[in-house]
Amino acid sequence: MEFVATKIAGAFAVKHDVRSDPRGRFKRQYCEREFADAGLNTRWVQVNHSVTLGRGCVRGMHFQLPPSAETKLVSCPVGRAFDVAVDLRQGSPTFRQWAPVEIDDATSFCIPAGCAHGFQSLTDEVHLIYQHSAFYDPRAEGGVRFDDPAIGIDWPLPIGKVSDRDRSFPLIDDSFEGIAL
Repeated sequence: MEFVATKIAGAFAVKHDVRSDPRGRFKRQYCEREFADAGLNTRWVQVNHSVTLGRGCVRGMHFQLPPSAETKLVSCPVGRAFDVAVDLRQGSPTFRQWAPVEIDDATSFCIPAGCAHGFQSLTDEVHLIYQHSAFYDPRAEGGVRFDDPAIGIDWPLPIGKVSDRDRSFPLIDDSFEGIAL
């Protein structure tokens, strides 16, 4: 595995070594030793699978507040996604900046706690596998708008379907100081 830093501290594209032969492909999805050697989270307590149908759909931008703030390892075994992390950590030098990683069956995205996460589907069917370092807590969930001008995410495709929930997240204003971890 190769860990490629993004402009957000602690957020890495994870390039997997994919081996192919006439039967298909094989890759190591996760290795505790390699993640530990890179200084990344090695404890996953929950794994979720989402399926998104329709090119251009957007999901996000979601996060959990402390004490349930979570690191995520997001993988895309089917399709391709434009995956985005937004740094919402109070005091971070990259506060309110975003970093994208195009994920597919050979690249995952490791996103640190205190960052919002979302993605746009680049293909008609996208499956994402999310590994979480903290258990889901509905009282700790939060989000920011995918189209917030204060963040300015440059989505690669016209925006397709978006849930009412994701459209209802608040816009960030000058009073937002970030997430204290």
